[in-house]
Amino acid sequence: MNSRKNISSGAVWEGIVGYSRAVRIGQVVEVAGTTAVEGDEVLHPNDMYKQTFFALQKIEKALLEAGASLQDVVRTRIYVTDISRWEEAGRAHGEFFRDIRPAATMIQVSALIRPELVVEIEASAIISSSTVYP
Repeated sequence: MNSRKNISSGAVWEGIVGYSRAVRIGQVVEVAGTTAVEGDEVLHPNDMYKQTFFALQKIEKALLEAGASLQDVVRTRIYVTDISRWEEAGRAHGEFFRDIRPAATMIQVSALIRPELVVEIEASAIISSSTVYP
């Protein structure tokens, strides 16, 4: 049976909007759009590299809680507010995924939920049946 496991980050928006940081069903883990927000504070306002790095750290934490790892990531989606700054987000993404190389998409959006946020990232993972995680 493929039971569902919801992973919460404790963000206030999860209850308001009705979503989870990540959801695992069977060997599949989907991680929701993740930003550089801790509590109600935007970290590294307008710094695309640092926000990307922080969001990827949050994604990694959610994956681990779901019983997966960055090695299991097969797709990322990176939403940026200024595509001309793609190299900043790309550099941080590369630091996490240089050897893993998931399918990746970067898209410019007009705005994110807070004006100081410049990047939001989603991830999809499939846990290999030959890999054992706690």
